[in-house]
Amino acid sequence: MAEDRIPVIIGIGEVLDRPEDPGQGLEPLALMAEALRLADADGGGGLVAAIDSLDIVNLMSWRYADPAAQLIVRMGIKPRRAVYGPIGGESPVRLVHEAALRIAGGESAVAAIVGAEAQSTVAKAQRAGIALPWTPQLAGGPPPLRGDDFLHPLAARLGVTQPTNVYPFYDAASATYWGQTPAEALAESGLLWSEYARVAAANPNAWLRQAFTPEEITAPTPDNRLIAWPYTKRMVANPTVNQGAAVIVTSLARARAAGVPESRLIHVWGGAAANEPRDYLDRDQYYQSYAQDAVLEAALKMTGHRGFDALELYSCFPCVPKMARRTLGLGEDVQPTVTGGLTFFGAPLNNYMTHAVCAMVRRLRESGGLGLVYGQGEFVTKHHAIVLSPEGSDHRLAPVDGAVQAEADIRRGPIPRFVEAATGPATLETFTVIYDRDGRPAHGVVLALLPDGRRTMARVPAQDEDTIDRLTALDRSPIGDDGVLAAAADGISDWRAV
Repeated sequence: MAEDRIPVIIGIGEVLDRPEDPGQGLEPLALMAEALRLADADGGGGLVAAIDSLDIVNLMSWRYADPAAQLIVRMGIKPRRAVYGPIGGESPVRLVHEAALRIAGGESAVAAIVGAEAQSTVAKAQRAGIALPWTPQLAGGPPPLRGDDFLHPLAARLGVTQPTNVYPFYDAASATYWGQTPAEALAESGLLWSEYARVAAANPNAWLRQAFTPEEITAPTPDNRLIAWPYTKRMVANPTVNQGAAVIVTSLARARAAGVPESRLIHVWGGAAANEPRDYLDRDQYYQSYAQDAVLEAALKMTGHRGFDALELYSCFPCVPKMARRTLGLGEDVQPTVTGGLTFFGAPLNNYMTHAVCAMVRRLRESGGLGLVYGQGEFVTKHHAIVLSPEGSDHRLAPVDGAVQAEADIRRGPIPRFVEAATGPATLETFTVIYDRDGRPAHGVVLALLPDGRRTMARVPAQDEDTIDRLTALDRSPIGDDGVLAAAADGISDWRAV
């Protein structure tokens, strides 16, 4: 391959902002600008002015009118292409991959991917009644698309349109599928999450730099309350952070011409992407993601099945890396992160994986080898992975051709037809219990299969203590248990274990 068509990551930059006074907090535009300056300096300087392609990771904490245009003005640059990205935790991985593809195709010479959030400052200012002196937010216009906008209305009525309350469906189903008791599954989650915490504790860009034991992560306490069974506060993503990150991608020819040492250059070997059906009720089961499997298998194939020396397995909730490490054939002693995870490093909403790319670049510069960066979005829905290395690849960077998606689709089984209201016998397919801020059960939510194979969603009232206890017992999984559906006064079906 010609050196001007070989994409390399040349610069990375990260910013952490922890003001005592929220009125002094940096807005996301300022965080992005600083991260981009740091990435420019990391790449040897002089790259920002040459950026011809700019991708902005979707912002949630502060909604600007045309953030890409505003950052361009702030930075004094003139890219030919400037795009504000879609919502999705996997999106930074996709944006880096697509930037590399544009360089490989001769469409770009210097590309930047940048994002930031300032949710911690926004939340503190709201509590204090402070008006932040930031660039005005977008006036009017449609709000960001949320789960309530595209999931079944019954899911919204039962409070299972937020990832925190949906991923437990996968956690319970996958653990049962693997033959684990709930106690064994919880122990695996605690061990895995303690490793994320250990890495975050040593990462100067992390929001929460504190190591935790597995028991400190999984045991409910006043400062670690249950959120949605089996997840405690220390097992879920933490978006209340102020962080920014940027990545600059260019060609090997341009990097060499600038005199950048080879040891600083990280090659993009390739990437893979696939999606599940967007509404999680349109899936055939909840113990496995065919899209995740196909993406990770494709990434492993890029290495000639040599495997990876460093990993970043997306970590919004424990079921994601637990499923991923099994697909990759890795044991419970897996080292799942170079960053620290969305609980401990912090979850700047859609932008965590930009930080993960930065952390992976640092790791590969120090230690060499092959790195896997795997991100996920929505409800185990969107999956994207890239393979990075200081070593050059012996094959041309191939575009995404749909083969990985086709591989995921062909594995999918028949999808049970969903019915909103049902009565009579129903077998538990998967479940969660949602808790209030005092750690008490608010209600349970079950997915259940009717005798004819149809699927329904139902509630377990908090007053049904026997069924709540059955769902949250640690000695055996309730999945597969028989129960009875009965219509409640509000028209929602309640499920009771029998």
